[in-house]
Amino acid sequence: MDSSSSKSTQSRLSSYKHHGKDLDELRRRRNQSNISLRKKQRDDQVQAKRNLCTDESMTDGSDDDQKPNQTHDLANLAIEAQCEDPVMRFEAVRSLRKLLSSGHHPPIDEMIQLNFLPLFIHYLTFDDYPDLQFEAAWALTNIASGDAHQTQAVANADAFPHLMRLLQSPHSNIREQAVWALGNLIGDGPRLRDYAIQLGIIQPLLELIKKDIPPTFLRNITWVIVNLCRHKDPPLALNAVQELLPALKYLIQNTDITILVDSAWALAYLLDCGNIIIQIVLDSGILPEIIKLLSHTEVKILTAALRGIGNIVTGTDDQTQFVLNHGALAYFPQLLKHQREKIKKEAVWFLSNITAGNKEQVQAVIDAQLIPDVIHHLQHSETQIQKEAVWCISNLTMSGTKEQIHYIVSQHVIPPLCNILQQQDVQILQICLDALHNILKQTPDEHLVSLTMEIEECGGLDKIESLQIHQNRDIYQQSYEIIDKFFPSDSDNEDISTLNSNDGFSFGNGDLNASDNNTNKEQFEF
Repeated sequence: MDSSSSKSTQSRLSSYKHHGKDLDELRRRRNQSNISLRKKQRDDQVQAKRNLCTDESMTDGSDDDQKPNQTHDLANLAIEAQCEDPVMRFEAVRSLRKLLSSGHHPPIDEMIQLNFLPLFIHYLTFDDYPDLQFEAAWALTNIASGDAHQTQAVANADAFPHLMRLLQSPHSNIREQAVWALGNLIGDGPRLRDYAIQLGIIQPLLELIKKDIPPTFLRNITWVIVNLCRHKDPPLALNAVQELLPALKYLIQNTDITILVDSAWALAYLLDCGNIIIQIVLDSGILPEIIKLLSHTEVKILTAALRGIGNIVTGTDDQTQFVLNHGALAYFPQLLKHQREKIKKEAVWFLSNITAGNKEQVQAVIDAQLIPDVIHHLQHSETQIQKEAVWCISNLTMSGTKEQIHYIVSQHVIPPLCNILQQQDVQILQICLDALHNILKQTPDEHLVSLTMEIEECGGLDKIESLQIHQNRDIYQQSYEIIDKFFPSDSDNEDISTLNSNDGFSFGNGDLNASDNNTNKEQFEF
């Protein structure tokens, strides 16, 4: 096999958690392309940064929020914002904040270039002027909602410690505004996230949850926690995960939809960071709360909860079993029939990682009567769901017993599998051929003829034969092996028939018959 073929094979095997016959390598993790496809859906649910527009509820009602006169340029505002007159100073800072809240294309870069950042941060220290503090924090919030360069400029101006100090402010609106600004900074990436944690942001943030705060404030705190959990390269430090979990366990029992969505996504992000963090989350006792959300009617909550438990079952067999022991499969008859395509896709993806487990876990899926639904998706659903269904069946043929494989054959898996062979997607073709090859190898001799006839009658043989000239080396090799081993040509059959005919007059020639039987037996033993 040449180097390009070797790389192709390795790429295919790396999308399994286990490969070959090693059960510790079969469960498939999402590859980078899947992560990229789902990233937009995820970011649509929970934005990393949020601009605070002028209609927010944190103002005291005295601000009419009219845009400043457009002729009142930034240079004049810069002079007025630094004057000694507190009224003129406040009005100038508020006018600057309004410009930053004006919708499309706020003058963020211009304010950075005119050195407004140190001025805004300086005004965060004016405890005797809470209205000025609030406006300055609001301005920084909206600057930090910009691109990575703009967010970094706020961090470079030493905003973190000053904003964190305001978490202790006696004024609720200032505390909330500080939380919002910090959330935008943390949402920029793991470097600023880790810096905030190093400065000690978690405990002051969690202390705010204990206070009697309005729902809007609690939503903002939950959103900041999402941003702390969001990034996985590198993931959140283990001690930080342990600090956040009690708060998440509290928040995920809230009835507010926004808080539930954000707390469920925070957990889903954590559960996508490897087996060690998965185990920490499971040890916290929060799993039953996540599983309960699988019956929620709000699609955003359901999506996040399903992603969370789906990430758990990419872990070890023990972690997967923990999910099964908590009754997760009971929710899947409904999930597999959900009206939303993305829910059905994630549900089949979840099951594909269960069928990649041990034979007891495969049996749990069978006992839950979910295989007919998976086969239905294999036959009738759109391509992305079909792809997950192929993985589910293929993994079962690798992990399951002969009896379990016979069961899926009895559920008429062969025609839809063969139908998939007309797809153009190379990965789908590979895993589909894997499944068919595994089924053939694991089928007892007495059932093999009927199986090969079923494959031929549904057009599968023609499709496999056509794949022998496929440009992908793995595909044409496996197609050839299937044809060669299980679908001998007419000339081969004639040779065998002639041999049997010649031997028909030598009834005492038992050695040859014994040799033939042994050869056939060895051929199908794996």
